[in-house]
Amino acid sequence: MDIELDQLIGYFTNTSYRVAGVYHYCIAPGSSGRQMTAPFPGFIFPIRGKAQYSFNGTPYTTGQGKVVHGGADMTLDKLVLGNEQWEYISIFYDSISNEAISLTDSHFEITTGQSVRLLELIRRMHSAFGRPGAISAFQSEVLFRCVLEEMFVCAKNLKNNGARALYENVTSYIHNHYMERLTVRELASMNGVSQNRLFYIFKKYAGMGPGDYTIRYRLNQAKELLITSDAPVGEIAASVGYVDALHFSRLFKKRFSVSPSELRAKFQE
Repeated sequence: MDIELDQLIGYFTNTSYRVAGVYHYCIAPGSSGRQMTAPFPGFIFPIRGKAQYSFNGTPYTTGQGKVVHGGADMTLDKLVLGNEQWEYISIFYDSISNEAISLTDSHFEITTGQSVRLLELIRRMHSAFGRPGAISAFQSEVLFRCVLEEMFVCAKNLKNNGARALYENVTSYIHNHYMERLTVRELASMNGVSQNRLFYIFKKYAGMGPGDYTIRYRLNQAKELLITSDAPVGEIAASVGYVDALHFSRLFKKRFSVSPSELRAKFQE
């Protein structure tokens, strides 16, 4: 069935829901079968391989970058395509809604493009759901909202070439992973755009390319640590993503016109 993305976002904005199950599956190539779906609606998030799912006779071909939603208590035919193992995580939910649409009896697909963050979130959600205790249950609910947000942002980017949403998605990733090795090529690839496109968007909204943005953010974080902590310069350099302390010091002096040691001494006077 066809469903507007904004209508779907509105549904989850105005609906009370809870996570009913998170399950990880690996299925051999060529496998097929027919069954009834679970008594809850849910999303299928591909990790590896391809498969075809038919809900009440309507087929969807899914793989990385394409999420499928299935309704509750539907006839499901499935077939693993190609020679690769089909690996995916299913997230089921229960909801109470007064919305005009009902996802309990709805099936559709959402094209998200490749998103490393989305895969990371669903893996974390699967891990949290499998642990006992109230904290783990709470984490599962919070992570489901994060999964929905990332899925909607990615889909919005592809749907209307949303430059602002893409910029915010990439900058958010940089803010959370600046201490890791980041390249413009990887940032572009994980968001399904070219390096030139990503550079254009950053120049538009930040006035600089994504590489320079990452450097500036790292140096600003380092400056804060130099002022508020007694950690050695080399340790601070490593904590913001620079294994070479000398290279870090050169970048820092170029940015702030003083060396890291000089800045610290100035604030300790």
